[in-house]
Amino acid sequence: MENTEKYIVSSSPHIHREETVSSIMLDVIIALIPATIAGIYLYGFRSAFVVLAAVVSAVLAEGLYQKALKKPVTVKDLSAVVTGLLIALNMPPYIPVWMVCIGSVFAIIIVKQLYGGLGKNFMNPALAARCFMLIAWAGAMTTFHEPFAGAGIDAVSSATPLAILKGVSEGTLPALKDAILGIKPGTIGETSGVMILIGAAYLFIRRVIDWKIPFAYIGVFAILIFLFGKERMDITYTLYNIFTGGLLLGAFFMATDYTTTPTSPAGQLIFGAGCGILTFLIRMFGGYPEGVSFSILLMNVVSPLIDRFVRTKSFGEASRNAGK
Repeated sequence: MENTEKYIVSSSPHIHREETVSSIMLDVIIALIPATIAGIYLYGFRSAFVVLAAVVSAVLAEGLYQKALKKPVTVKDLSAVVTGLLIALNMPPYIPVWMVCIGSVFAIIIVKQLYGGLGKNFMNPALAARCFMLIAWAGAMTTFHEPFAGAGIDAVSSATPLAILKGVSEGTLPALKDAILGIKPGTIGETSGVMILIGAAYLFIRRVIDWKIPFAYIGVFAILIFLFGKERMDITYTLYNIFTGGLLLGAFFMATDYTTTPTSPAGQLIFGAGCGILTFLIRMFGGYPEGVSFSILLMNVVSPLIDRFVRTKSFGEASRNAGK
C-alpha cells in the first residue's frame, strides 16, 4: 500500500545534536547567575524584586497570551525566563517595579509573540523592551545609584562612569579595579565585568555561543575607542569603556541571539563588527553615553540582508562563473 505521508526535508547532510531549546535556555540562565548575584549583592534585595518581577511578568505574559489565542503554551522552553532575566539585568536597581512588568509584557507580546513566537522575532525582545522603556521613562531608566548605598529614597544617585567619560555628568571615576569588579553605578547586570566573563566562559565551554560575534564586537570597538576615542592611545580609557556600561553583557548574551543574527561565519563577523562600529559612533557622537542596545537592534534589522549577501554555498553548488 502506498504511503500517503510525505515529509519534505532539506538536502543532506543532516546533523543531529542533543541540545534542545530548553537545555540551551537553561545554560543561558546558569551563565547569567553570577552577574545576577553580583547585582543583588551590590544593590541589595531591591534588585532581587526587579529580577523576580521581570521574570514572572514575562512568563505570565507568554502563558496567558498563548492560552487566550488557544495556542500551545511554550513557557516550559524557558525562553520567557531568559527574556525576563535579561530585561532585569538591563534595569537600574531602583526602577519602579511596575515599569519592569510593562517592559516584560512588551518584550514577550509585542516583539516576540506577535511575530510568531520563538525563532520568528526579528529583533532581540529584551533589548527592544529596554529601548522602549528608555524612550517612555527616560528619567527612571537613567537614574543610577552607588553600590551599597541603601534602598529607596535613602539610596544615593550617582553618574555612571560612561556619563563621566563622555562629559554629560559630573563625578569622580571609580578606580579601574573597582570598575572591572563592578563597584560602580550602573544597571543590575552590567556592573561586574568579571561575573559576566565567568558566565560567558560557561557558554563557550557548553558551546552555546560562538566566538565570532562577541570577539568581533568587542575587538572592533576596542580598536576604535583606543585609536579615535576622547583620550586616544590610552589603554586605561579603553578599559573603562569596555568594562563599564553594557558592552560585555550585550556582546556575550544579547548580540549572540540565534534568531536575530546571521547564520554564516562571515556574516557573524560582519554583524559583530557592525555592532562595534555603531556602539563607538553612538558613544562618541550620539546623545547617549551608552549605545549598546541601539547598536545591536540596528544590526538585528540588517541581519537578513547580511545573510542574503554573505551566504554560505549549499553542498554541491557551483559558482555562477563556473565554465565561463
